[in-house]
Amino acid sequence: MKPLQEMTVALASDHAGFGLKSMILLYLEREGAKVIDFGCYSMESCDFPDFAHPMAEAVEKGECDFGIGFCSTGNGMAIAANRYSGIRATVCWEPKMAKNARRFFDANVLCLPAGNIATDKALEVLQKFCETDFEGGRYERRINKLAI
Repeated sequence: MKPLQEMTVALASDHAGFGLKSMILLYLEREGAKVIDFGCYSMESCDFPDFAHPMAEAVEKGECDFGIGFCSTGNGMAIAANRYSGIRATVCWEPKMAKNARRFFDANVLCLPAGNIATDKALEVLQKFCETDFEGGRYERRINKLAI
């Protein structure tokens, strides 16, 4: 992947992910990334698909280099984002998971389980996700078989 300073990153959360998303947004801006925040914008109860869909669309269309979804488990965001054929969303809570998601699956949406991960660990996961390139080769062949 290219450096964060050259990237546009899409963010989306529900109310359970809002706090972690706010912290990650500040980190990304400090690192020089352009951030597009698709919401939500408070801790008021809301529905994750309302924010996951526009984030996934922006990544799929190439308007953003990658996306990050935040909800309590990360699963809701991943399920919604993976409805798009050009999206490979993955839930990660350890740096090694993020590395393998990028390396083997060319993941383009990182979903963080805001209710189950500390901010410092989430930053480690994000850093590993950003610094890892897709390996290609046999993994590309496998990814090409995902299209229905």
